[in-house]
This record gives sequence, structure tokens and C-alpha cells, in this order.
Amino acid sequence: MDIVGQINGALRKVPAWPLYIIGAAYAAWEFYLAATGRIGADPINLLEREYGSMALKLIIAGLVITPLRKYLGLNLLKFRRAIGVTAFFLVLAHFSVWAILDVGSLARVWADIIKRPYVMFGMGAFVLLLPLVLTSNNWALRKVGGMNWRKLHKLTYPAAILAGVHYVWLVKGWQTEPLVYLTIILGLLATRIRLPQRSQVA
Repeated sequence: MDIVGQINGALRKVPAWPLYIIGAAYAAWEFYLAATGRIGADPINLLEREYGSMALKLIIAGLVITPLRKYLGLNLLKFRRAIGVTAFFLVLAHFSVWAILDVGSLARVWADIIKRPYVMFGMGAFVLLLPLVLTSNNWALRKVGGMNWRKLHKLTYPAAILAGVHYVWLVKGWQTEPLVYLTIILGLLATRIRLPQRSQVA
């Protein structure tokens, strides 16, 4: 058996559910650090950005799974649901910190969405991820049907782009890290483009 086959065999024995616990523990720990003033002079803003940054990293991790299988034969599909749900949980935490602890009122939340393009992009990503997390279960898969479910979950692609643009636009100036994330997202999505095959001329 080759090395990839050995890795896949080992991964089949690893459960996906610990990812949920790790994600929840991470969110709780970061909240504790912020609540006790251990993450800087502006803990609310830093907590908000920490949640958002980790959510984006997990979204990228979910996008990596298909190219890894396609080009390297590495099968991580069993972990994709846990990664996606955990990413949404952190997006929700990111939004909640911003809306409740930072902005503080529904009227101001709505005003920010209208006035600030980067907030609108972030909300767009959040809205696109909602149907994905709601259907990330076996019951929804059976009800919707495999083909329709796969089509629905392609909303991950525009959601990832909106999240990447949100991060680039959010920071002041052209900082390297957000641009790297957006470039990675676009590169991973480019691997999914199917070019038309040329017809063979006899």
C-alpha cells in the first residue's frame, strides 16, 4: 500500500466529532481571555476579529479538501461537515460580538450594513452560509436529495469570496494577510473550474 493509502486508512479510524469540541473550546477560551482583559486594550474588537479570522481559515480548510482528494488522493471528506459547521459557529460568534457587544443596537446594526460595504459583504457571506449549516445533516440530505444538496452547498463558493473580500476591506490599507487569504480562496475555486474539452478530429 502506498503512503497516501496508509494515511487514508489511518484517517478512517479518526472520528470527526472532536472537531466540534475543539471549536467550542477555542471559542470559549478566546471569550474568557477577552472577558478578563488578557488580549489587549480593546478586547471586544480583538475578540471579534479573532473569531472572524479563524472562521475564514476553517472555510479555506473546507475548500482545500476537494483539491487534496483530486490531486493527491488524500480523502478528508468525513471531516468536511464538522469543519463547515464549526466555521459557521465562529462566523455566528463573530457576528454576535459585533452586533451585541460592539454595535449594541439593532438600529445601528442595520445602519452599519447599509453604510459600510465591508459589513454588507460580511453579512452576505453569513446569509449564504445559513442554508448550508441548516442542511448539514443526514435528514436534510435525504429530504433534499443528493444532487440538489450538492448544488445548494456550492453556495460555499460565493460565501468564501464574500468573506475574503470582507476581510480585505475591513482592515486599514493593503495588508498582506487578508490578501493572501483571498488569493488562496480564488486559487482553490479555480481548481474547480472545468474547461471545455476539445473535440477530437479524426
